Amino acid sequence: MPWQTPSLSGVRGFVRDNIRATLPGADALVPNSVLRVLSDNMAALCHLTLQMVDWLALQLMPDTAESEWLERHGDIWLVNADGSTGRKLSTLATGTVTMTGFAGVQVPRHTQLLGPRGVGYETLEDIYIAGPNAPAPVLVRALDPGTIGNLPAGAAMSLVTDILGVDGVVRVTVLQNGVDEETDDQLRGRVLERIRQPPMGGALHDYVAWAKAVPGVTRAWANNEGGYEGIGTVTVRFMCDDLRADNDGFPLSEDIDRVTEYIDYRRPVTVKDRFVFGPIPEKINLKIAHLRPDTPAVRAGIEKMLKDMLYVRTAPGQTIFAAWKYYAIMSAPGVRSFELLNPTDDVMPSIGHMAVLGDIFYSEEHD
Repeated sequence: MPWQTPSLSGVRGFVRDNIRATLPGADALVPNSVLRVLSDNMAALCHLTLQMVDWLALQLMPDTAESEWLERHGDIWLVNADGSTGRKLSTLATGTVTMTGFAGVQVPRHTQLLGPRGVGYETLEDIYIAGPNAPAPVLVRALDPGTIGNLPAGAAMSLVTDILGVDGVVRVTVLQNGVDEETDDQLRGRVLERIRQPPMGGALHDYVAWAKAVPGVTRAWANNEGGYEGIGTVTVRFMCDDLRADNDGFPLSEDIDRVTEYIDYRRPVTVKDRFVFGPIPEKINLKIAHLRPDTPAVRAGIEKMLKDMLYVRTAPGQTIFAAWKYYAIMSAPGVRSFELLNPTDDVMPSIGHMAVLGDIFYSEEHD
């Protein structure tokens, strides 16, 4: 049976009985007696000690450790792509913006900008404005780390301090690669993978670990497909679920370049070649009829459960079985009954395709 810390009353009874057994004639059960007060205080101290030992036992195992101790396990087991150990830290969004104004006006380095979500930015170079109709590009970076610093092209910023001759509105050209700090669950998963699958000098699981060591990468897969350059090649596919949430987690070309660069740094020279791709999205649409109860909250729950199921189950080339969809829908809070009008397994067109939730259609009619 698993260890359980005795209750305080149990420890108190044990200490009182021990006093009676070891001190003939003494009775720690007499209310308000010195022996009873001393035994109860000793029991409380013992109980706290047992609780501490119980808590410490959880911290010594990475699968049950809390944040601070989990980071210690990560520092021991993991080396990241940037050379750091343990938890992958958040990064600053970087990119370019354009400024307009009177020709010849200088915008000094470290000029402060304010984004639409209250995030601060600063310029990284001195520039001169070319004119009101000639936007001047300038390198910038966010001052707050994480995905909150990423902005789409065309987003507007403003100068924190006005500069004479420079227009107050600044436009984003590209501003991305801000990554949030790795969560406890993500860190725990990497630590356990490192323990269960130790480095083997270029085994498939080594490529997965190398891909996940790059900031922003959350899931990765490696295969000896042999479909590109024949036997001896390795194909790696990965996802950036948090960094590219607006793209359903599928990586962009710059993400592929970063992962490729690090894998090339780590992979053995004996490998004939390696190929790094993002999976090809294959949308899975569902038709649900006669949902009971049919409320916005229940529909939102169904969507969440389906996304959670796909996050755990899906992989490049993985068939999404109808049973998985049924179970996910039925697991949504509040669902009592429903009918799935397209109860078929979703087979991927190729080993590079990966399922992603598409549209969910609701109706009261049969097909």
